[in-house]
Amino acid sequence: MKEGKIVFKMKVDLTKGPILKSLLIFAFPLFVANVFQQLYNTMDTMIVGNFLGDTSLAAIGACGAIYELLVGFALGVGNGLSIVTARSYGAKDNKILKKTVAGSIVIGIFLIIVLMLFSLFCLYPLLELLNTPANIIYEAYNYIFIITIFVGVMFAYNLCAGLLRAIGNSLMPLVFLLISSVLNVGLDLLFITRFDMGIQGAAVATVIAQGVSVILCLYYIYKKCPILIPSKEDFKISKKLYRELAGQGFSMGLMMSIVSTGTVILQTAINKFGYLIIAGHVTARKLSSFCMMPVATLGLALSTFVSQNKGADQMMRIRKGIRYANLIAVGWSIISTIVLFFISPILVQLLSGSNNAKVIDNGSLYLILNAPFYCMLGMLLNLRNSLQGLGRKVIPLVSSVIEFFGKIVFVWLFIPMLGYFGVIICEPVIWCCMCLQLAYSFYHDSYIKEIK
Repeated sequence: MKEGKIVFKMKVDLTKGPILKSLLIFAFPLFVANVFQQLYNTMDTMIVGNFLGDTSLAAIGACGAIYELLVGFALGVGNGLSIVTARSYGAKDNKILKKTVAGSIVIGIFLIIVLMLFSLFCLYPLLELLNTPANIIYEAYNYIFIITIFVGVMFAYNLCAGLLRAIGNSLMPLVFLLISSVLNVGLDLLFITRFDMGIQGAAVATVIAQGVSVILCLYYIYKKCPILIPSKEDFKISKKLYRELAGQGFSMGLMMSIVSTGTVILQTAINKFGYLIIAGHVTARKLSSFCMMPVATLGLALSTFVSQNKGADQMMRIRKGIRYANLIAVGWSIISTIVLFFISPILVQLLSGSNNAKVIDNGSLYLILNAPFYCMLGMLLNLRNSLQGLGRKVIPLVSSVIEFFGKIVFVWLFIPMLGYFGVIICEPVIWCCMCLQLAYSFYHDSYIKEIK
């Protein structure tokens, strides 16, 4: 009885009770977890910038797009798989739930093997293709190779965390990340400042810290969440279920990889501006990731919220939940714009460890001009994740295709004319276009239109 009470407190039933309250309670641990997950990379950036200099910082920035491409695909698949699990949980079908977990493990193992093979044979040629400056390409390769060859560690954690969130438990993944984040910072400092491992030390620290979070997550599931532990019989392949898992998982993974491919193409244009602008850009991107975190978190929370309520056939809760999330996105955009207008140069200098005016000025301008459009980003993420939660696979892909071709247009047409300013306005313009397409698709969806 005591154990049951503890587990219950860790979980939020998203199909009952006040909508905003339950959504925020579920999203808050997810928000803090995402912050600390960002710290994995941000601490690398900060420590590398302060102890190894602008060149090493630029090396991390030059391979950042590749990191987003490979890891983004893996994480997208993991999130897509957990959406199917959340739908089964909302429908109170524990038998199917266990089968979805088993199927997710099989698909995950296959994906990890593919990504590791890609890392072995394709990373360096891809860096060359991206016009990575000769003075940083070796460092960039050393960093990204270690991260991607151990991509299975990151995928394993995010799959486990996604399964816990699918049953309403967003708190324990946070606890595990808090522990591993502290470990990551300590290992960064140890490997870089004491062992003189350079940029490789930052990558090794990240992998080890992520590995610890995986072990903790698996142990908790084994002890406290038997509903997520499949039996041998659950691994028996069901064509219908595997099609649903593969369709949901790979559609979300493909969506994120298309977006990241556009970012890779954009990186080719950024790399031509030299290492100082690269350093300023990567610093601004890291800071922007933190600033976007509240709206991104709500979007992610909505995928579970919508999935559970779709399984429970709670149509009105879905529409009201999205409305609340959109209003929060607008409010956060206003706050971010005001704050960044005054303190962005301080933040860029602090994170980069650079006193170079070119690094600080370009990084600050990126933050100031992007902040007003966080509301559009928030709404498109809310709508995109909600459509995924409804089981719609194609429409979110269309939005990612819009982003992909939008970045190509900017690289070929606007950036050569506008310089780095073209890079800054690229994503805000695309966010607006994607938001319009997703809003139209969502509110004309047959399931949503049934709601009066």
